[in-house]
Amino acid sequence: MGDQEQIVFQLILFGGNGRSAALEAVAAAKQGDFNIAREKLQKAADELNEAHKLQSSLIQAEVRGDSSPVSLLMVHAQDHLMNALTIKELAAEFVDLYETLNNR
Repeated sequence: MGDQEQIVFQLILFGGNGRSAALEAVAAAKQGDFNIAREKLQKAADELNEAHKLQSSLIQAEVRGDSSPVSLLMVHAQDHLMNALTIKELAAEFVDLYETLNNR
């Protein structure tokens, strides 16, 4: 397996971990456990930050002229990551909403 393929699989891994943690945050907030919800949101942010570092390294390599052909797997990884980022942002909103409702 080449370096790019390893990076692609890591993007998928970190994106999936971030997505899962974000959804776990919503589930915790729905149960009224806002401390766990905030911890899960932080875990999601940490995982997605790692994915972003990998993505940045690929972009920097391309800027240096060291680009790789775009594969269907790379497109999938990027799509997976972007969806995970969106879910994390929405999860944060849901946690806030559940907390607001809980405090009323």
